[in-house]
Amino acid sequence: MDVVELLRELIRFDTTNPPGNEGECVAFVRRLVEEAGAEARIVSRDEARPNLLARVEGAGEAPPLLLYGHVDVVTTAGQQWSRDPFGAELVDGVVWGRGALDMKGGVAMLVDAFLRAARGEIRPRGDLILCVLSDEEDGGDFGAKLLCEEHAGEFEGVRHALGEFGGFSQVVGGRRLYPVQVAEKQICWLRAVLRGPGGHASMPQRGGTMGRLARFLRDLDGSRTPVHVTPVARAFVEQMAAALPRAQGAVLRGLLVPRLTDGILALLPLEQRRTFGPILRNTATATIVHGGDKINVVPGEVVLELDGRLLPGFRPEDLIRELHGLVGDDVELELVRHDPGPPEADLSWLGGLGAILRELDPEAIPLPLLMPGVTDGRFFGRLGIQTYGFVPLRLPADFKLFSLIHAADERVPADAIRFGAEAVGRAVERYAG
Repeated sequence: MDVVELLRELIRFDTTNPPGNEGECVAFVRRLVEEAGAEARIVSRDEARPNLLARVEGAGEAPPLLLYGHVDVVTTAGQQWSRDPFGAELVDGVVWGRGALDMKGGVAMLVDAFLRAARGEIRPRGDLILCVLSDEEDGGDFGAKLLCEEHAGEFEGVRHALGEFGGFSQVVGGRRLYPVQVAEKQICWLRAVLRGPGGHASMPQRGGTMGRLARFLRDLDGSRTPVHVTPVARAFVEQMAAALPRAQGAVLRGLLVPRLTDGILALLPLEQRRTFGPILRNTATATIVHGGDKINVVPGEVVLELDGRLLPGFRPEDLIRELHGLVGDDVELELVRHDPGPPEADLSWLGGLGAILRELDPEAIPLPLLMPGVTDGRFFGRLGIQTYGFVPLRLPADFKLFSLIHAADERVPADAIRFGAEAVGRAVERYAG
C-alpha cells in the first residue's frame, strides 16, 4: 500500500479524543504489520484505548531504534470544514482530513518504514520497534505514559526515537528551513485562587473578587515573564540567523539579548512571533474560570485554571515565582500537574538526519527546534530516550502549516508525505546509535 493511501485509510477512522476510540485504527495497523511478517501485540488499560507494539530484528550492529506516533486526533466540533474531516479526500494532489498533519501523516510515514523493514526492503542495523499510541491529545495517560511507567522493559537499550514534531519545511527570508524537534517545554498546569468579600449583588463592591479577577487577567495578558535563553533555543535562533540574509540574521540574534527580546518580537510577523516568543520564556495562559453560581450573589472565591509551560531545566516553583511577580502575592497559585522533561537534549543524531534532508532537498537547512508544546516524547525521555521530531514534509512556500494544525480544513500535499516517507526510510536504514 502506498504511503498516501495508508494515510487516507488512517484518516477514515474517527479517533477524536475524547473519547478516542482508537481500537479499530490500531487493529488496522496491526493487520498490516502481521501481513508484512512481523509480530505485534496490544498493550492497554482500556480495550477501547489500545497501543500497538511491534518489532523487527536488525543486523545486531546498532542499538534498537524506536518509531512512535499517536493516532488520536482533536475534535472538529464547531469548525467549518470545506470537506468531510474523515473523508480523506485526495483532491488536486492534496489529502484532506483531521490528522493529516497531526499526526496521522507522520504515523503513515513511520508505519511505512516499519513495513518496508519487515518485508526486507530496507535493512536496519539494529532492531526496529514500532509503537502506535492512543491518547496523546488528552495527556497520554492511556498511551505513552502507561507504556513508559508499566512496560518500560519493552524499550530496553533504546537511546533514540523518531516521532513528532518536526522536519516540516518553512520558507524564511528566501531560505527553506527544516526545524527538527529535539526538546520540548514541560506541562505545568496551575490553579489560581482569588478571594474577597462576597455579598448581595444589589450592593456593588469595589475591589471584590470580580474586580480582582479583572486585574489578574489584565496583568497576565499585559505583562511577560522574564526571558530565558536555553541551549536549544540559542542554537535554533543562531543557526537560523546564520542561514538568513545578513540584515535579517542580525535582527534575529537580538532575540537572544533579554533587554531587546520584546522589542524585536514586536517587529516580526505574527507567525514568527508565535514561533519565537514561547521558546524564550516560561508561560501561563488562563483557560478556564470558575466563580459564582447565582446571579444575585457576589462570589467570595474565583478559581482560574492556567495552562503553564516550563522551559527545559526549570521547575514549577520557578513559574509560580515569576507569576507572583506579575499578578501580585495575594493570589494563591497551586500546582495541578507537572510533566517533567529532560533538562538537556542529545543532539548526536541531528547531523545525520540533517544530511538526509539535504540529500532529498539540496536547499534544506536543518535546525534544532525547541517545541513550545508537549508530545509523548516527555514520557520516553524519562527512560533516557531522545526523541527527534522527524516526520518531514517539503511544503510549498505559501502553505500555512500552523494555521491548519487542530483547525478546520486540515490537509497535506501527497508529495510531501512521500518525501517524508523516503526520509524516514533512509533514517531507519542508516541509524547506527
